This record gives sequence, structure tokens and C-alpha cells, in this order.
Amino acid sequence: MEEFLFAVSNFGFPIVVATYLLIRIEPTLKNLQKSIALLTFVIAKQSEIDIRQAQQIIEFGKESEYYK
Repeated sequence: MEEFLFAVSNFGFPIVVATYLLIRIEPTLKNLQKSIALLTFVIAKQSEIDIRQAQQIIEFGKESEYYK
């Protein structure tokens, strides 16, 4: 608790709150990223797109040779 009060007094309340929220939200963002990648593969399979092509689109985005 003493460290928290020290951080608030030195860095200001908004910075401490923003840092706390970023730390708390990070696992949720990682789970969302995994879900989006999985859904991309499901859609690719249903659309009869090669899984390797979908993987390259996920990894490289617009720079992928398969991106159209």
C-alpha cells in the first residue's frame, strides 16, 4: 500500500490508473487475439482457403502475397 501511495504522489493519479488498467486488460487482449486468429482459420476452412495462406495473411497482413 505504501508503494501505491508513493507512485501516486510521484507520478500522478491518471498515470497510475492507466498503468493498472493496462496490466489488468493485457490477458484479456491476448485471449481476444487468439480468438480472432482461431476464427480466421475457421472462416478460411469454410471458404476453402488454404490454411497456409490464412496463416500468412494473419502474420504478414497486407504484405502477404495472398492478400487481395
